[in-house]
Amino acid sequence: MSKTILVPVDGSGPSRAAANYASEQFSGANITLLYVMDPMIEYSRRRAFPGYRAEDEYKNEREKGEWVLESILEELPGDVKAETELAPGEPARTILQYADEHEVDAIVIGSHGREGAARVLLGSVAETVVRRAAVPVTVVRSEEPPNG
Repeated sequence: MSKTILVPVDGSGPSRAAANYASEQFSGANITLLYVMDPMIEYSRRRAFPGYRAEDEYKNEREKGEWVLESILEELPGDVKAETELAPGEPARTILQYADEHEVDAIVIGSHGREGAARVLLGSVAETVVRRAAVPVTVVRSEEPPNG
């Protein structure tokens, strides 16, 4: 029985590096690329812009997620068995829940590698996943410098 590897992606360099790493290191495994649509993004925009329509943002976020998943899928070698999933929710919680519900064997996640105050203020999805996952987690960093 082949393994199932979960790779959360957001379109960033580190998430693309994680997808490539998973395809190289887990050949023959079933890879699931997961894009999480974070509702807090919509909430903050709605508060900042009166009259802002949540339905439009949900549609835009879904389209962005579909584009990210498709673009990463196209970058993987042709022999890689991969599927894509979109899920709404807070990223770390949704990743962990998906891993539990779908009985994945491992998680490969990208990280920007922020340190100090930036990590404390912004939080770290990768760190939360590493601390709370019930399966092995591999953290992949890319050469892309962190933004901000």
